[in-house]
Amino acid sequence: MKELIICDNIKLIKEEIHKKKIEISKRNNKEYYEIKVGFIPTMGYLHSGHISLVERAKLENDIIVVSIFVNPTQFNANEDLSSYPSDIENDTKLLKSVETDLLFLPTPDIMYPKESYSTFVTVESMEQVLEGKSRPGHFRGVATILTKLLLITAPTNLYIGQKDAMQCICVKRVVQDLNIDTNVIICDTIREDNGLAKSSRNSYLSNEEQIQASSIYRILESFKNNINSFTDRVSFINEITKQLEQNPLFKVEYISIASNITGLEIIDQFPPPKYSNLSLALLFFAEKRKTRLIDIIIL
Repeated sequence: MKELIICDNIKLIKEEIHKKKIEISKRNNKEYYEIKVGFIPTMGYLHSGHISLVERAKLENDIIVVSIFVNPTQFNANEDLSSYPSDIENDTKLLKSVETDLLFLPTPDIMYPKESYSTFVTVESMEQVLEGKSRPGHFRGVATILTKLLLITAPTNLYIGQKDAMQCICVKRVVQDLNIDTNVIICDTIREDNGLAKSSRNSYLSNEEQIQASSIYRILESFKNNINSFTDRVSFINEITKQLEQNPLFKVEYISIASNITGLEIIDQFPPPKYSNLSLALLFFAEKRKTRLIDIIIL
């Protein structure tokens, strides 16, 4: 099994990527600049969705880099930063099993030095999307950490999952607007057999609660297939909300019909253009804790 090199600081991860490039260049008689780096940013507590990104990256790159960093700047004061699930031992086992080359495992003090840090990246348009309005400051944190990680690892290709649709839009906007030389590759959402989107936060739910949560995807799919039976956007969203909230443990935060390019709501056209995003966020008042779930399907 290939060795997984764990790097806990910025200097080390840069050095190891450089060393790997030289090694592969000599071994494969390739130019240094031809060596491709695939990068998968995560917050850890890895599952098969994350591993599918690694597997995809392995097909298209010479070096695979994964980061695990629970980014404090994308959490609001009332969110679950302190209790976000973590299992570094299992994460490293999973990454070794799929022959990941490098794991970047920094601490908050490395990424945001307390006494000196004062720079943030803001994608102004993201503050207007429904997810941005629901989580003020969230996309500022996402844009900042992804910019930093891309500058540190300088990947050829960046791999992220479709489930976090608005993060995908945010990252693509950052890369385009700041002329970062990286390809952003959006990969399909990986789901459980019952349709529930894979998520680290699913660990907050019992098996029975996960079965209940799987109804979210089935309901979205049903309404997607019957969208032409509705005459307007409002009635469509209201009916989805009504059906979801038949489960007394569900409270819909928002349902979005938005552009897959800007993330902004499509108000003036119904049915919306092909490939628009139908997404939602809801609160699941589970037995142990209130859990925020998100999901998306492409119309």
